Amino acid sequence: MHPEISRLLEQAEQRYLKANEIELFQRYVASLARRLETYELIRDKEESIFQPIADQLEAAFGNEPQETVERALKHWLLILRYCSSAMLSSDLDFLQLRLNDWVKGLVETHETQRIEKKLYELLESSLKESLSEKQFGLMQPFLAKASQIVLGE
Repeated sequence: MHPEISRLLEQAEQRYLKANEIELFQRYVASLARRLETYELIRDKEESIFQPIADQLEAAFGNEPQETVERALKHWLLILRYCSSAMLSSDLDFLQLRLNDWVKGLVETHETQRIEKKLYELLESSLKESLSEKQFGLMQPFLAKASQIVLGE
C-alpha cells in the first residue's frame, strides 16, 4: 500500500482524518480501479508482450549464448511483475527494495548490461503498444525506476 495512505490509516486509529487527508485517500481509492485494470491487462498479456521481445533479442544477440539471453528475459519478466505490483500499490519503495535485493547484482555478475538495456527499450515499446496512454502513464514511473536501479541510468 502507498506509504502515505498507510500513514493516514495509522493516524485514523488515533483521530479522524482531516478534510485534506480524506481527499488524498479518495484520490488514491479512485486511482486504484485504473491501476488494477492496468495490472490485470499486463498479467493477461504478459506472453504477447514478451514474445516479440524474445524474437527481437534472439535476432539482435544471436552470437550470445542462448542462456544469457534467456536469463535477461527472465530478469525483465520478474522486473515487470515487480513493477506491476508496485504500480498497483503505488509504492516505488517496494520496487526499489525488491530490485536492490537481487537484480542489480545479477546483471553485473553476468555482464548482461548491453542485452538488458536493449530488452528494457523493447519492453517499454511493447508496453506502449499494449497499453492505453493512461495505463502506460501509470507504469512508466515504475519502469523508469527499474531501469535506473538495474541499468544504472
